Amino acid sequence: MALALSVLAVAGDVFAPAVSALTLGLVTRDMLARRLGRNSAFDHGGNIAIALLAGAVGYAFSQRAVFLMVPVFAALTCAAVLAIPAKAINHDRARDLATDGEAQGAAAGYRVLFKTRPLMIFAFCAMLFHFANAPLLPLVGQKLALQFPKEATAMMSFCMVAAQGVMLPIAILVGRRADSWGRRPIFLVAFAVLPIRAALYILSNNAFWLIGVQLLDGVGAGIYGALTPLVIADIMRGSGRYNLAQGAVATTMGIGASLSALAAGEMVDHFGYTVSFLALGAAAAVAFLVFFWFMPETRDEHAIAHDSGSLAIEGAASE
Repeated sequence: MALALSVLAVAGDVFAPAVSALTLGLVTRDMLARRLGRNSAFDHGGNIAIALLAGAVGYAFSQRAVFLMVPVFAALTCAAVLAIPAKAINHDRARDLATDGEAQGAAAGYRVLFKTRPLMIFAFCAMLFHFANAPLLPLVGQKLALQFPKEATAMMSFCMVAAQGVMLPIAILVGRRADSWGRRPIFLVAFAVLPIRAALYILSNNAFWLIGVQLLDGVGAGIYGALTPLVIADIMRGSGRYNLAQGAVATTMGIGASLSALAAGEMVDHFGYTVSFLALGAAAAVAFLVFFWFMPETRDEHAIAHDSGSLAIEGAASE
């Protein structure tokens, strides 16, 4: 099991940044925000569909039959990737080396990760976000299991599917508005929702309350999933190190999520659920404050000008 989960983790860690790089290589910069939003929406829609299908297969046949679905969908994924014409991918742009209307240069050295201040700030906030967010659903699942040991699994499944259902429209909205509203204010909403959600858990142990609060995860995670590759692309524009930066941010996210599982477990054992939720909420609040005070807006001036021109055209047309 440990080996299988390790292989799954490696595949998952490769998949997300590879899809982001592929997207950047396929579309122009002015289309990137909407395309990444659609990617995220399809991702959440797929999660909902596969969860329902797996439940149906497991119910109709057996839990073993669910695992046989993996190679089938892996083959379908490979077929989808192979359907993309190789010539349609701009590999320089996929590295964020050559962008539309800009001269191509050499890729920056690896030290660019440490010299790029917005990237360091964003990585730190991402680590705190995942430190606070990762244990929340397992802790809620434990509280539900204590009250409803027989129904806890079904409740957890509903929490995950429902949250994915919230993430889907959020991702579409983010993709459509990231250029006009800016990345920073939308991301602040995601960082603000997390401490609020952690604090709300301590108000009641009612199952409906806990499940309802868990739906807020769809707002924060929906924004985070759709905007993260876009913000990194903004920060690393022209450096040729987009994928390296994605890996670096993903590493900090993994560190935060891994440490939080141990920390949350120890806090629950020694101080109880209330203290654990408040501590995780405090970490999320720190992420919000750091992002608010130190993270700049990463949207480029071209996008701002494009949005202003679009609004002017729309206004003239309405008149």
